[in-house]
Amino acid sequence: MIHPTAIIHETAKIAENVIIGPYSIVGKEVTIGDGSHLGPHVVIGDYTQIGKNNRFYQFSSIGEENQDKKYAGEPTKTIIGDGNVFRECCTVHRGTVQDKSVTQIGNDGWFMAYTHIAHDCVLGDNIIMSNNATLAGHVVVGNHVILSGFAKVHQFCKIGAHAFIGMDCAISKDIPPFILVAENAPYGLNSEGLKRRGFSSESISDLKKAYRLIYRKSLKVDEAIEELSQLSDEKVKDLINFLKNATRGILR
Repeated sequence: MIHPTAIIHETAKIAENVIIGPYSIVGKEVTIGDGSHLGPHVVIGDYTQIGKNNRFYQFSSIGEENQDKKYAGEPTKTIIGDGNVFRECCTVHRGTVQDKSVTQIGNDGWFMAYTHIAHDCVLGDNIIMSNNATLAGHVVVGNHVILSGFAKVHQFCKIGAHAFIGMDCAISKDIPPFILVAENAPYGLNSEGLKRRGFSSESISDLKKAYRLIYRKSLKVDEAIEELSQLSDEKVKDLINFLKNATRGILR
């Protein structure tokens, strides 16, 4: 159902069972998958690809031109997976040619009111961003990450899977996976979150050992990686890979 006041560009491709509410605008070369729902006054910018069963609440602006001064109107993209929810006044900006020309969001994300995802960000699945959480450009966020209210992340940072970022944190370093951050400092393993997602007690035990190696033994990162390699759990291997590929240095 498309409300008669909605404005849909002639090149947009709208699937079956899509609802588009009053005064919403859908730009050129947009695709919207089956079962998606746009509330009133939603704007979907040009070249945006939206999967199935996404919900956009009023005043969301998705795939708009980015806030990079180098942007010169290139037909860059925003790609959104399936099953995401974007609450009131969310903003997502399309990519730039200086990166991979795309801002990408995975599946089953929950983006609360006034959250902002800047150009060239890459987000995984099952991410929660609480009210007013903000990502600067080129940020990479792993699966099952939670960013609490008013958390903000500096450009080019990486946040590993299953990390939890506390309220009002200002992140300017890479955050390893499985870590809980509070008051801008590492605050232990995100044990409760890992339990909820079915991590075994053995994996959590090994990850606690890994945390102590990184944050309690005053080791350099390369030294910590060497000692971590003695732990056999697959999740620890994910942590090692993240440390090896950290580009801004890890939060310590």
